[in-house]
Amino acid sequence: MSPRSGATRNASRCSSSARTHRIAGSIERMHMDDLMMFRRCLFLILGWWACCLAPAARALDDAPRGLPAPVTQRLAAAGVPLSSLGVYVMPVDGEGASVMASLNAEHPFVMASTTKLVTSVAALELLGPAYEWRTRAFATAPVRAGRLQGDLVIVGGSAGLTPGELERWFRQMRSEGLTSIAGNIVMEHVAFLHESNDWRETVEANAQPEPEPVPTPVAAQMRRGAPGSLVVTVSPSKGPRAIVTVSPRPAGTSIVNDVSMGEGCIAFAVWETPDEGGPPQLAVRGTWDPACGKRDVAAVRAPASVKLVQDTPQQAMPSLRLPAITAPAPALPAAPKIVADLWREAGGRIAGRVIEMPRWGGSERLRSQSPWASQIAVPLAEVLREMNKTSNNLAARGLLLSLADGGSLKKVAFGSGEAARLRDAQARVHDWLHSQGYADDDIHVDVGSGQSRAERGKPRAMVQLLTKAWHGAIAKALVDSLPIAGVDGTLAHRMLKGPATGQAFLKTGTLSDTRALAGYVKGKSGQVYAVAMMVNHPRAAMVTPALDAFIEWLAAHG
Repeated sequence: MSPRSGATRNASRCSSSARTHRIAGSIERMHMDDLMMFRRCLFLILGWWACCLAPAARALDDAPRGLPAPVTQRLAAAGVPLSSLGVYVMPVDGEGASVMASLNAEHPFVMASTTKLVTSVAALELLGPAYEWRTRAFATAPVRAGRLQGDLVIVGGSAGLTPGELERWFRQMRSEGLTSIAGNIVMEHVAFLHESNDWRETVEANAQPEPEPVPTPVAAQMRRGAPGSLVVTVSPSKGPRAIVTVSPRPAGTSIVNDVSMGEGCIAFAVWETPDEGGPPQLAVRGTWDPACGKRDVAAVRAPASVKLVQDTPQQAMPSLRLPAITAPAPALPAAPKIVADLWREAGGRIAGRVIEMPRWGGSERLRSQSPWASQIAVPLAEVLREMNKTSNNLAARGLLLSLADGGSLKKVAFGSGEAARLRDAQARVHDWLHSQGYADDDIHVDVGSGQSRAERGKPRAMVQLLTKAWHGAIAKALVDSLPIAGVDGTLAHRMLKGPATGQAFLKTGTLSDTRALAGYVKGKSGQVYAVAMMVNHPRAAMVTPALDAFIEWLAAHG
């Protein structure tokens, strides 16, 4: 081989190697260009998603999924936009169950008294469904021939008592041989869970209490003839306003009738001072269904300046205006008076009076040396029934506070000590919710009753809570505590004679700008649904028929 030919071959190899490098470089540049192009396309796609598709995906939560036309039509007629309504409904069957209805399900709504469901579930889980409190009473002297020659000391600190429970206990004492008390009834640190207007002490000053559904004759203020008080009676009419009568007649005072014929059996009375000045006037407000019939709805104390005339009842005239409620509801009689009346209603006699005190000096000695004693056991389930059936705010607040003390239902008040207990109770419920997998903004409990507008919850989170409870050991105690549509509690006069009657177990919620329902509905198919519905709007009161219509629809088609 000649040197020239070898050189030629070497040059050829170099040229070929150079071409290979150039091609490889071109391919690499092509890959880089493609990669850059891919990245640019991906960036554009992600930007398009963020700008266009993501809001649309979020908007799916706001779409009225599963709401029947009659419900949306009633909402429109009430002048309430869908943005003010939160709904979430799904079967309680658990994992994989499809959502029946959803609207604004991830928006935190003011829950009103449906907050009591959270308080109930927390108490049942933290204390146990079989938990009970015991309250004891001791005599300071022997009981001879039914007569106690000293005082009867009721020692609290471990149980709250409703008027109904205390009346039952008094009747029990009568059967145990006590008929007459020569001294006093001393209530030491007893949480007496009667409703009064101390709801104004809650965080939200404008919160309105949920009215009792059916007045009862247990307390003296709800009975004719109570000194210094007048009884307000409401009965249905064929016109737009119900008939309101007051007896005895308050002389020189006008009575404003703002009770309209409509859904529910809710009415309350409040003394007001007219904007233009002059004597106080009694305003009676609410809504009244024809099925409610004639009922005594309130017994209110007259101001000192108003004279009561014992003659024929005075009928209130329809109001020509709807004035804002600026005056608080009149206070109910203090607990001592109610306790004394309950003792007399049970058939007992007392020569002294009822005294409340935080500490009575001889109670420790009486525990071991009392010549006569009695006790009552109050199960948690019974406290829940009182709290949820009648929406007892004091019971709810007391129950929440008890969680700070491991179950002690102490005197309910908001002193400095109670404020610390409230913080402890809030923290315990918060930690419990976290342990159940809820985020901070899913459900927030403040005072436990729903009277604070800081108490908010997402409809989806509330249904999650209800679904978990349904499958737990607490289910029976929880469901048994809820009002039943058309049967009892705050639903006694709602959803009457329809598919939901006796099939819907729901906690109601009412504030001035909030209406809510949450609980369980049994459909025609036998399927049970967990439901949460909340409306936050100035015209929320007008939405009650729409909420009821949805529950009726769910019971009929579920």
